[in-house]
Amino acid sequence: MFGGLGAGGAAAHLGSLMWFAGVLETVGGLLMALGLYTRPAAFVLCGEMAVAYFHVHAPRGLWPIRNGGELAVLYCFIYLYLAAAGAGPISLDRLVRRVKT
Repeated sequence: MFGGLGAGGAAAHLGSLMWFAGVLETVGGLLMALGLYTRPAAFVLCGEMAVAYFHVHAPRGLWPIRNGGELAVLYCFIYLYLAAAGAGPISLDRLVRRVKT
């Protein structure tokens, strides 16, 4: 989590692909944990996982089990499910929606 990139613990350069991934995962993970804006956050994270798979893993081969991308594919489909299903009854989304109506 706080070890940095690679063996030396380097930081991602501001504006790099790794930096954007870190920001998306930090903010999106917090929103998902709270159940706030779950559908849009899950949709964005689903797209991030798809980009991660095709950018990093797919060049090594087609099948996720052979190219090491099974977790990226799994998370992509989990986020896709959450984008379609929503947060559920115990979430801040439900509380916010109840207050607005």
